[in-house]
Amino acid sequence: MAAPSQTEKFAACLRMLKDRSGRGYDRLGKEAGVSGSSLHRYCSGLGVPSDYRVVHSFGKVCGASPEELRELHRLWALADTDRNVPAVSTATEPTDPNVEGEPEPNPERVPAEDAPAVSAGTDPGPGVAVPPVPLPAGAGRPRRPRLPEKLSSRFAVLAGAVVVVMGLVAGFVWMPADPPPSSEEGLLYSSACKSVSMGQHDECVREVQTLLVRAKGRLAVDGDFGPETLRRLTAFQVLAGMPASSVVDEGTKKALYERKVSMATWSPDRVAKRIREVFAEDPGTAVAIARCASFLDPLWVLPNTNGSRNWGVFQISDVRLRELGGTPRRAFDPEWNIRAAHRLWSVRHDFHDWPSCEAALKDSKNSKDSKNSEDTAKS
Repeated sequence: MAAPSQTEKFAACLRMLKDRSGRGYDRLGKEAGVSGSSLHRYCSGLGVPSDYRVVHSFGKVCGASPEELRELHRLWALADTDRNVPAVSTATEPTDPNVEGEPEPNPERVPAEDAPAVSAGTDPGPGVAVPPVPLPAGAGRPRRPRLPEKLSSRFAVLAGAVVVVMGLVAGFVWMPADPPPSSEEGLLYSSACKSVSMGQHDECVREVQTLLVRAKGRLAVDGDFGPETLRRLTAFQVLAGMPASSVVDEGTKKALYERKVSMATWSPDRVAKRIREVFAEDPGTAVAIARCASFLDPLWVLPNTNGSRNWGVFQISDVRLRELGGTPRRAFDPEWNIRAAHRLWSVRHDFHDWPSCEAALKDSKNSKDSKNSEDTAKS
């Protein structure tokens, strides 16, 4: 039985959240900012959303925990990779002898049971394939010309002498292979770590994670290059002033080992306190929106498959950053990010720039009001 694809695993996680919420596709889609039919396709494994914000919003409205959201992000990233791998066709096509394809079967290894039994020396008749007669060992192979015995023995003596001389020379110049460099020597510079990227699971990834933690990055060191590592790597690259390639290239390796970049930032409590000060008009909702968007993490990054990203505490998009005259690096400054979000809020004095989180908050508020009304009626 074939193992489920990454898309099927992603769809199964979506269905689990949907079933647990007890709500229908239309209602969930409306709250998550996507049509009910699209949501049904994603849950059925017939498609993968190109923008992770849809997935994140769906998880939030279904009441997913932070751990479940991280797992959902991991499955989405793998499903998107799975979607971009071209399918391999299993259909048999007529073979053209002029086109390179499957190797011809070895006549010496054709199973006898695959061909009809035909007695030797008889004419099998038209349309009946005759199994090739097994050849003796070495038959059909080109023979090397044999040298005269005297010349052959002299050649053997000469060849042996050459081998002895080469062995003596090699004894002076041969050195045992160097062991893989340790962490302190720069494991990432070894041939085993030429490329470190999403989906990888090995000691190279563990080394990257260790160096990111050393730079004050918040992540687990487990050797698994998943969404958490991708977010921290992207943040490190931005803070180091290099392109956010999401791949550990040579420049990133050098910056990691130089230890000149610090990822230390505000704690969630300090972020919440500052949001309440800036959003004096509606502090509670503002903190809830930020918690929904980034878990109050100033270095939170959400990459989307269309190449765009959302940055910082309030997950300001690339488009909004350009409008606000900001950059990803500035967006990682919690003070700038919170004030920029307040500028967006001031346009209409609401949180229209965060429709998914706002819908989730409204739904949560309505559920609480409904429960309170039921409790009041019972009492």
